[in-house]
Amino acid sequence: MPLTGKRLAFIGGGTMAEAMIRGVLEKHLVPPSHLLVSGPRRDRRADLTKRFGVKALAGNAEAARGAHVVVLSVKPQVLPTVLRELNGEMRADQLVISIVAGVPLAVLRDGLDHAAIVRAMPNTPAQIGMGVTAWTATAAVDREQRDRAKAILGALGEEIEVEEESWVDMATALSGTGPTYVFLLMEALVDAGVHLGFSRRVAEELVLRTVEGSAAFARQSERHLAELRNMVTSPGGTSAAAIYELEKGTMRTVLSRAVYAAYRRTRELGADAEAKAAKEKA
Repeated sequence: MPLTGKRLAFIGGGTMAEAMIRGVLEKHLVPPSHLLVSGPRRDRRADLTKRFGVKALAGNAEAARGAHVVVLSVKPQVLPTVLRELNGEMRADQLVISIVAGVPLAVLRDGLDHAAIVRAMPNTPAQIGMGVTAWTATAAVDREQRDRAKAILGALGEEIEVEEESWVDMATALSGTGPTYVFLLMEALVDAGVHLGFSRRVAEELVLRTVEGSAAFARQSERHLAELRNMVTSPGGTSAAAIYELEKGTMRTVLSRAVYAAYRRTRELGADAEAKAAKEKA
């Protein structure tokens, strides 16, 4: 148990921090008394304390001081202030996990004056323990710290350690932003069902079950997705007619462009963070 006796501090108590707190508690990785969370809003701190039994503080440095693992779970625009508050406050043996979208390891390392950092990108299904998180670590993160990171991120669903930091940017565009594509597709299918004559309630249930079941079947079958699609596409059948229209509408191309746009925006966020860091240092 890599987290036995360890204390975790969440700098920022937003939606993803809440998901991580819930995950580590449900998996009994640490007790509530070993969790701290900081945030500026008193009502939010009170809510987290009431629901999870964690200790909530207003000061970021105070929360981080006694922790073995510090999770940066704030919005990108708030991060520069947080880095200034924590600079010089971190012990060499502390592990920092950042889930701040787009912010490179170099910015975190320089801003904190700290070497042991993991950069991770969870996605929305982490809120129900069914997320997938791509993560990478600096060379200063030792084996025990990597095991701690795996345990924490694994509490959100699946975790995948990647070798290159650029792959976290790619995961941000594919899996991090991925639920957006799926929700839009589901919304469009529901609207199509309503157009056919279903009530919205019935159309939503049909679509939700179809997407859920298709994903589960694809995982269990271990077959290539193209093979699965061919299985349900009979010559001259309804699927063949539908696929013809989707391909004519360049669905694949549009999705590819959407993913690349998300990737490009992720890189822009990283460049902005680096530029702001350089400006503050100058």
